[in-house]
Amino acid sequence: MSQAPSPRIAFIGGGNMASAIIGGLIASGLPSVRITVVEPFDAARAALKAKFGIDALPAASAALAGHDLVVWAVKPQTFKEAAAAAAPHTASALHLSVAAGITTDSIAQWLGTGRIVRAMPNTPALVGKGMTGLFARSEVDAAGQALIERVIGTTGQLVWVDAEDKLDAVTALSGSGPAYVFLFLEAMTQAGVDMGLTAAQSYQLAIATFQGASELAARSDEPASVLRERVTSKGGTTYAAITHMQQAGLPQHFIAALRKAETRAKELAAEFGK
Repeated sequence: MSQAPSPRIAFIGGGNMASAIIGGLIASGLPSVRITVVEPFDAARAALKAKFGIDALPAASAALAGHDLVVWAVKPQTFKEAAAAAAPHTASALHLSVAAGITTDSIAQWLGTGRIVRAMPNTPALVGKGMTGLFARSEVDAAGQALIERVIGTTGQLVWVDAEDKLDAVTALSGSGPAYVFLFLEAMTQAGVDMGLTAAQSYQLAIATFQGASELAARSDEPASVLRERVTSKGGTTYAAITHMQQAGLPQHFIAALRKAETRAKELAAEFGK
């Protein structure tokens, strides 16, 4: 980040997602002295200091005052308690939550401010290939949204939604999505082994196939259905596999599974957002 002055950013929680964003920020040029992390676990705090050279605190304190942005990277069940400790020091900050399920109404009540953006990232952010859904409350101005885009943009792609409940769909689709890909990678690898390939060969073939197909789809203006039909010659090998999947109801079962994830996202909000 070459713009001046550089924003001061505090993270509440120093887990994997916080580390991914911090790494992206530093790689983009934000000085490490502009970043503060509150991390209660000694080993995790020491690791953050060693890796990034940032200021890591064991608990929220007056040191959080003056930060432009506070990123909430805590578990849903601990958010309310963490907010109570930090709120007296962060009233003037913009807030970004990456905690699953917690609504901005709950966060606004706990922090005493409506300047909140809620995000649903996913784990490929750890390698700069993330996909994040974002929702901003009306109290967040254009400058605030631009700051959020600068921060989240260091981890991959982003998309804004115009209603907060749509983040439940983002959660089901891309937030939980990497696990679906990993499940298919497991199955494809096992199938390869069953057909005589080694596990290493099968895994390499499966990963490269997902990467290549995703890149092909990203570069194409045509829908996935057309791309699929192009490699599905009637009576051929792909046709045999796709027909079996369709007859087994795989697409419908997969859609139903995503709806289960959406429902669970709503349940989390009800469970932890009180």
